[in-house]
Amino acid sequence: METQTMNAPAATDSKLKEFFTDQLADIYWAEKKLVKALGKLQEAATSSELSNAFSDHLEQTRNHVTRLEDVFNLVGEKAKAQKCPAMAGIIDEGEDIIDETEENTAQRDVGLIFAGQKAEHYEIATYGGLITLAQTLGYSDAADVLKQTLAEEKEADALLTQIAENSANIEASQEPNE
Repeated sequence: METQTMNAPAATDSKLKEFFTDQLADIYWAEKKLVKALGKLQEAATSSELSNAFSDHLEQTRNHVTRLEDVFNLVGEKAKAQKCPAMAGIIDEGEDIIDETEENTAQRDVGLIFAGQKAEHYEIATYGGLITLAQTLGYSDAADVLKQTLAEEKEADALLTQIAENSANIEASQEPNE
């Protein structure tokens, strides 16, 4: 892909461009780590519906990593990952949920949905901000790529909400407190 030309008055060597690429590096690290984390969530899920949702989103997340590499290229930068403390914390919480809940329970699924939605909401906020910055910097092609990912993150969040409301939460409310 070629480096995109600028359409807006923002300078390509501005502090805003630097902030934008730092945030890209942050979410790039996060998406790469989520590939591993989603596999763990999929394996830990009790219901096949939730396991399948995590499996499907795992495939999407692999595509998100590739898209971010494309975005780096579109803005004339080499893809680089920068540790994202926020996502590291969210992933740690998800691992704690797996460790602290009983296998094969709806309660575990409720916890996994919580963990998944925390990650989704972080990603939704990040991609929304990146789209705005890309547009400000004149990177309309990059913004379009980021919009694809944002739409998928919103769909994944909505699916997790649907699973929680239609099955996991109801089933967990009926499990005995042991």
